[in-house]
Amino acid sequence: QVQLVESGGGLVQAGGSLRLSCAGSGLTFSLFAMGWFRQAPGKERELLAQINWSGDITYYADSVKGRCTISRDNAKKTVILQMNSLKPEDTAVYYCAAARTFAGKVTNRADFRSWGQGTQVTVSS
Repeated sequence: QVQLVESGGGLVQAGGSLRLSCAGSGLTFSLFAMGWFRQAPGKERELLAQINWSGDITYYADSVKGRCTISRDNAKKTVILQMNSLKPEDTAVYYCAAARTFAGKVTNRADFRSWGQGTQVTVSS
């Protein structure tokens, strides 16, 4: 079955950087758009960034635009979220998710049907 495994979370000071990685298995990775989400305690899950199947179309939430970069390597079945200039409000559990589509942008979040277990990011002030 499809498995997505995130790594790279941790504790970082405000202004620092983290590189989150998501490794996929059990799927033909290049058939899927990939997204990074986060969920802070008491808040809804937020879509931060997404990248299309080929890696040439990306979208970012306003909350992370200019601070984060999503990329993918289909040969390695990985998707990366590089996060810079981190803020305490970025503290959350970060998830990667997969949506089987060739669309440039996933507009229906329900299309993200495969999820990782999440990795904790904590930003101290």
